[in-house]
Amino acid sequence: MKKITIITVTYNCQHTIKETINSVNKQSARESIEYIIIDGQSTDNTLSIIKSNASAIDHWISEPDKGIYDAMNKGLELATGDWIGFLHADDMFYNEFIIESILQQVENTQYNAIYGNLNYIQEEPPYKTVRHWKSQNYSPKLLKRGWMPPHPTVYIKRDLIKSLGKFNTNFRISADYDYMLRLFSNEATTSLFIDETLVNMRLGGVSNNSIKNIIRKSKEDLRALKNNNIGGIYALFIKNFSKLIQFVTKDRS
Repeated sequence: MKKITIITVTYNCQHTIKETINSVNKQSARESIEYIIIDGQSTDNTLSIIKSNASAIDHWISEPDKGIYDAMNKGLELATGDWIGFLHADDMFYNEFIIESILQQVENTQYNAIYGNLNYIQEEPPYKTVRHWKSQNYSPKLLKRGWMPPHPTVYIKRDLIKSLGKFNTNFRISADYDYMLRLFSNEATTSLFIDETLVNMRLGGVSNNSIKNIIRKSKEDLRALKNNNIGGIYALFIKNFSKLIQFVTKDRS
């Protein structure tokens, strides 16, 4: 059986990290998971929660970093799984069978990247779905239309990650988008779309929590598009417009 590395990056997330850890630990295929937490030397109760749940975590470190993408790169360096993905500190798996389902899909497969759908949920219980991010099968034209899959649903073969390299820490908000552009524009990538909801993500991420960050995010997205020779303003417009569609798309998983 293949092993999947799940990486969670934390910084002052005492209100959500316990549920994220539980979400991983309750997976039916827990024995096939390598779970890594990279903490940026939190100043709240996050580190205490991590320590009290150390038996459910395979590797964890807490030290200063240069931002979320620097921490994510540290996670990549520690990962030893056949496949690698990220579950952010505000996220939870949709149910306890997600990793089991992914493992069934990747066993003896020719694909080296796999992804699915994501729900944006309310920050507090009962976690009502506010927006559904439904992905689709990849085709090259989609990148020029601003498409990307939900990053927390993406799992990539370790060998492919080695060739792609690390997240570009010159981006403050859009390094994950840049990474997805690099992934799907890479001729070596063969991807599989699972039409299932894999992750619940709480609303309130840094890229959307203020007008200033929304503008910064758009500027960085445009830079990522141009850096990867994918497109420009048109692709950015379609990317942002597609988010509005997600608010009226119901989760059919």
